[in-house]
Amino acid sequence: MITYKRVLLKLSGEALMGDKSHGIDPDRLNEYAQQIKEIVEKGTQVGVVIGGGNIFRGLSGTAAGFDRINGDYMGMLATVINSLALQSALEGIHCRATVLTAIRMEPVAEFYSKQKTRELLENGTVVIFSAGTGNPYFTTDTASALRAIEMKADVLLKGTRVDGVYTADPEKDPHAKKYQTLTFDEAYEKNLKVMDLTSFTMCKENNMPIIVFDMNTRGNLTKVIFGEKIGTLVSN
Repeated sequence: MITYKRVLLKLSGEALMGDKSHGIDPDRLNEYAQQIKEIVEKGTQVGVVIGGGNIFRGLSGTAAGFDRINGDYMGMLATVINSLALQSALEGIHCRATVLTAIRMEPVAEFYSKQKTRELLENGTVVIFSAGTGNPYFTTDTASALRAIEMKADVLLKGTRVDGVYTADPEKDPHAKKYQTLTFDEAYEKNLKVMDLTSFTMCKENNMPIIVFDMNTRGNLTKVIFGEKIGTLVSN
């Protein structure tokens, strides 16, 4: 029996780069699509939010002189590109997928609605939420928290290249220790960078647990939905 029947999977745009310096690595994209298809076939309903940092990051644009609002909208469009790529990869392996956007841009994709989301999920279609929340000053972390709450997900899964939350950056500190579980309050008090503060607060107040895990290890996503103790669980 699967532990999580409805999940929101948050992926970073940078992860789609694979070993490239920018853009989308087709091998990494297809690998993610295969993992998502596997859990759909197990009976899990899946929503996905992808960042856009492999193409354009709003805050980086601001640092380079872009207007913050324009920069954020450019970042939202980057997430649409990534979402369309994931949709194509899923459909290429015969897994139904639909992109919904937080900003109207038909015929590129359908405009987001809670009702449409529920119908698609219950039909076994992967729903890919793009364009963030549709508002500047909000990250895709916040978008993933918002969509997870709206779709009444059992858990928010944050797929990263690290296998959980550590006391320090494990890629820089060889003595960093991994947490198996954390409360939201503990993560906040220890200043652990699980997600940005807005999204973190939303999850805490709406009792939405977060599992941070290594998405780049094949099979981990399936292990998570079956309740195996991998990654770090953050909850109330």
